[in-house]
Amino acid sequence: MAAGAGLAPRTLPALLPPLPQAEGMAEVGKGTLTTHVLNTATGLPAAGLTIRLARLQEPGPQWTELAQRHTDADGRCQPLLAPEQAKAGTYKLHFETAEYWQGLGHSSFYPFVEVIFIITDPTQKLHVPLLISPYSYTTYRGS
Repeated sequence: MAAGAGLAPRTLPALLPPLPQAEGMAEVGKGTLTTHVLNTATGLPAAGLTIRLARLQEPGPQWTELAQRHTDADGRCQPLLAPEQAKAGTYKLHFETAEYWQGLGHSSFYPFVEVIFIITDPTQKLHVPLLISPYSYTTYRGS
C-alpha cells in the first residue's frame, strides 16, 4: 500500500477555534514602524547595533534622516516612527552591520545593510525584521 493511501487530508483551520482578541488590541501599535535584528550565526539577538531611518524627499533622490536607534539586549529598539510621524512615502532603514561585527571581533562582507520600502497606509503597524550573519542577510515584512 502506498504511503498515505486511504488517509483523508486534515483541515487544521476548521479544527482551531478563533483566537480571542483583547479589547482595544486592534488599535495598539497602529501607524508605528519597528524592527528586530537577529544574529543567525549565534541564534541570538543582535544587541547594540546602530539603526538609522530616513525618508525620501520628493522630488529628487534626497534622504532626510528621521531617527537613530541602537538595539537593546533583545535586538529591538524603540519604534522608529510614532503614529503621528508616519506618512505615506519611501523609507530606508540603514543598519550598521560592520560596526556590530567588529564589536564582536569579526569581520563582515557587508559594511551595512539598507532596506528600502514604501509606506502606503500610514495607519498600519509595520515591522521590518533583519536576520544577519557576517556573510549574509535576510529581511521581510513582519507583523
